[in-house]
Amino acid sequence: MGHLCFSFMIGTNLLSLLFTLCFAVDSISPSKSIRDGTTLVSKGGSFELGFFSPGSSENRYLGIWYKNIPIRTVVWVANRCNPINDSSGILMINNTGHLVLLGQNKSVVWWINSAKHAPSATVELLDSGNLVLRDAGTYLWQSFDYPSDTLLPGMKMGWDLRTGIKRSFSAWKNSEDPCPGDFTYGIEMERDTYPEAYVRKGTAKYYRTGPWNGLRFSGSPELRPNPLYSFDFVYNDEEVYYMYNLQNESVISRIVLNQTTSTRDRLTWIEADQTWRAYSSVPRDLCDNYGVCGANGKCIIGENPVCQCLKGFKPKSQEKWNLMDWSLGCVRNKPLSCQERYKDGFVKFVGLKLPDTTHSWVNKSMNLKECRTKCLSNCSCMAYTSSDIRGGGTGCAIWFGDLIDIRQFPAAGQDLYIRMSASELESGGKVKTAMIIAVSVAVVFSVVLLVGYYLHRNRRKLKERDLKLYGV
Repeated sequence: MGHLCFSFMIGTNLLSLLFTLCFAVDSISPSKSIRDGTTLVSKGGSFELGFFSPGSSENRYLGIWYKNIPIRTVVWVANRCNPINDSSGILMINNTGHLVLLGQNKSVVWWINSAKHAPSATVELLDSGNLVLRDAGTYLWQSFDYPSDTLLPGMKMGWDLRTGIKRSFSAWKNSEDPCPGDFTYGIEMERDTYPEAYVRKGTAKYYRTGPWNGLRFSGSPELRPNPLYSFDFVYNDEEVYYMYNLQNESVISRIVLNQTTSTRDRLTWIEADQTWRAYSSVPRDLCDNYGVCGANGKCIIGENPVCQCLKGFKPKSQEKWNLMDWSLGCVRNKPLSCQERYKDGFVKFVGLKLPDTTHSWVNKSMNLKECRTKCLSNCSCMAYTSSDIRGGGTGCAIWFGDLIDIRQFPAAGQDLYIRMSASELESGGKVKTAMIIAVSVAVVFSVVLLVGYYLHRNRRKLKERDLKLYGV
């Protein structure tokens, strides 16, 4: 375990003996501090807090890392963009109960400005990896509310709607600089929209999980009950967040953003190999790249090309589409009957990753029939579905404008009802009717042939029997 160590000398006329008293601590009070070279260690020995230098850098940072892993794996950094240039760092609680990090000449490098005046507050490193500032059992501040690049078990990714705290993640710039790079991950939502998680590179959307459908994110069919971890998504008037917990506490696993590979990885520590092994990574394939098929297109891995227009749509530029440039997406074959909106209808698509929810609306109390009516009453509404697929489906989610970033799954995904004009539905109905008629005629013709053959065969048998009867 990490230790605080104090040295003292006992001298005699024969020799001098140096005694070092070391003991592990998991918290500090206003009368104590942590200096560069000493650490806090959580009670169970899982995590350690102290000063470190990443890679070959000589800069010093205050961070938290796994205690019992030989490869130092930092999961949180306090002064990400404000390093200390020497070993003068001190973490302490000042006389007003605020947590401060001091550098050269006692200059303030990083601090926690708690709203409450708490001169008796203490700082504790929990076995979850959470650093907390507490006063009489109340958390005044916690590092889990201000994550770096790592999502640990029990940590919430999302919004606290009461306090306005947004818990999102940002990758390190590189292995020697923990300052946030341009790779970020978090839950995004506006008022009454359908929340989902995005990975961004800068301001551009890079990967999207799809909205939560009651069981999993619609774009993550692999997110199912498993022996490694459980997961939950909370969406109410107070909070919106995703969280996971490990099924076996002896397992060490984390989710991290990797700036170098541009991936969001779930990594698990393999003790036998002394290494981190990837359990899963996204983006997984071309279809996970945000909006690869453009507006109103869908991506299908295994198809050539991978991009297709949704039924009822055609490429906006056939020339570019033929060159496998799908960026312009697809447009409708026939315009909607907006002035006669009740003549419009819907086509059911199955097995989809639901579209980007930036321009969406959700109501948890409506049923699917009410959802259809709601969508049909608004000419801007392009699609609808159940917001929660559990128990046959409840709630309502509707989309406005172009449908972006849809992919087709072979054995998973979700239903989506996409609006079509009356003329499109009629032409589709005529084709369907023609097919039914053609199949029916073929069946009737086959039956007639079989009956004719059966009668012909029976007549021959009767004739042969009569000939034998008369000895012919």
